[in-house]
Amino acid sequence: MSFQNDYQNKTQFSNFELLAQSIVEGFISGMHKSPFHGFSAEFAEHKIYNNGESTRHIDWKLFAKTDKLYTKRFDEETNMRCHIIVDLSSSMFYPNLEEHSDLKYNKVEFSALASAVLLQILKKQRDAVGLSLYADTYQYYAPEKGNERHFQMLLDKLYNATTIAPKQSTTKTYEVLHQIAEQMHRRSMIILFTDMFQSEMASTQLFEALRHLKYNKHELILFHVFDKKTEFDFDFSNTPKHFVDVETGASIDVFPKSVQENYSKALNKYFKELKLKCDQYKIHYMPVDVREGFNKILMTFFEKRNKFL
Repeated sequence: MSFQNDYQNKTQFSNFELLAQSIVEGFISGMHKSPFHGFSAEFAEHKIYNNGESTRHIDWKLFAKTDKLYTKRFDEETNMRCHIIVDLSSSMFYPNLEEHSDLKYNKVEFSALASAVLLQILKKQRDAVGLSLYADTYQYYAPEKGNERHFQMLLDKLYNATTIAPKQSTTKTYEVLHQIAEQMHRRSMIILFTDMFQSEMASTQLFEALRHLKYNKHELILFHVFDKKTEFDFDFSNTPKHFVDVETGASIDVFPKSVQENYSKALNKYFKELKLKCDQYKIHYMPVDVREGFNKILMTFFEKRNKFL
């Protein structure tokens, strides 16, 4: 179920690029304290040393601290292609922040900002990146490029996605993924931000589309974006509430506490089924609560990037 959200444009993203940069800088500052990843003006990141490799780029200072061998992977060695896909269907504009003062971002804002954060890192790593935006139709597509003008264009598109008022639209992720699969001929990392609110039939079609991408040897990361408090735990005050599915217009009046237990059980089952299905198709599935920040997304990205290269 999706919930009613009377979305209003806000100004919190007026410094969208600077906000993304500050999140990256905070994360990288934390990474410098870890032996597993590091950034500098000289090299892109560390990787575990494998026996038989050249010892030329071993980081001996890091060895002295950790007693483990890591090598510096340089920028020119790390170029890859990445395509970010963001769901802009009506349910992604939930929650209405005016009704949830404890929240900083709704799902589409969170996804757009997370994408902008990844763009900053991809730019720093000199990677090529593309972007797709969709709802019930394919709204925007940009192929993978690595120049500054291209990055700025993608940032503008992501920022604009946070300022538009949503229209009642369904989710047809599977159609978009099939189109992307036909357009992408070089192996890439594909990152999808969606709340996975769709019919059972659409869910089946989605995994067929994901299989289409896997067939072409792309690496897939599915970030399942949701608000755990309300969309998973169904944690509302026990007063009569009117819930509206913003994608279909269907509505229901209910006392939240009367259905909370069964609802949460059903959602828990759904999440587990998604995880099992993704494991079956070797898709990296990561549920992400919009209340938890961006570290989980960034750690997942770096982990998969290291394996991709």
